[in-house]
Amino acid sequence: MAHDARRRALLELLAREGRLDVEEAAAVMGVSAATIRRDFDRLAAQQLLVRTRGGALASGVSHELPLRSPATAGRTPHKRRIARAVAALVAPGEVVGLTGGTTTTEVARALVLSPALAGGTPVTTLVTNALNIATELAVRPQFKIVLAGGVARPRSYELTGPLAGSVLGQIALDVAVLGVGAFDTEHGATTHDEEEAGINRLLCERADRVVVAADSTKLGTRAFARICPTAQVNTLVTDTAVPSATAARFREAGVEVLAV
Repeated sequence: MAHDARRRALLELLAREGRLDVEEAAAVMGVSAATIRRDFDRLAAQQLLVRTRGGALASGVSHELPLRSPATAGRTPHKRRIARAVAALVAPGEVVGLTGGTTTTEVARALVLSPALAGGTPVTTLVTNALNIATELAVRPQFKIVLAGGVARPRSYELTGPLAGSVLGQIALDVAVLGVGAFDTEHGATTHDEEEAGINRLLCERADRVVVAADSTKLGTRAFARICPTAQVNTLVTDTAVPSATAARFREAGVEVLAV
């Protein structure tokens, strides 16, 4: 079997199983363990799977958000650093709410890789209205996934509407992680769609603490629909390009600022 065909077969197998070890994959493919290690390394470099000690985990790259453009793709390294910092704020056993969006999708992937959560004891519960996030993490045994109902928005995979609200209104969260369209001390956290804002607002109301995950380009600006006031946000996780004056304004407003 040619190496491209073998790698495609590996990805299909990994999508079904969620996890593969090197020896198992070598036996299935009829090649050496060294060949499978090279395949896994190559696929991991392309972000098509996640390498582990002795094997690989399925990656959610096939569920990449369709709204990602060349402009937003250029911010991906920043988003991944932000995501890792957000994941470090989550303790095992907590109930975490995740909104939809490119940054929160990276947060979901960072949670999968978090050493603190890897054991799955106690289980960490993730509540989301984002179909892509739920699909990616459903195969992860260390998480319990709760998906809100509602009507799917094709550009962001988010479920919105009264069905989503009825589910989220009956739960309690330790932390809500928000992806936002904009965040400003005067106008608070905002987004571009009023239905999305309504669901995100409900997540905030059900959470003991609120974390905004936003790269610096979204700070000091406002979007159409308000999610929550600045006073409701406990922590802002952003990148190091945030202007010092902007960070200072958020801190003066009582928001902890982590620039990573």
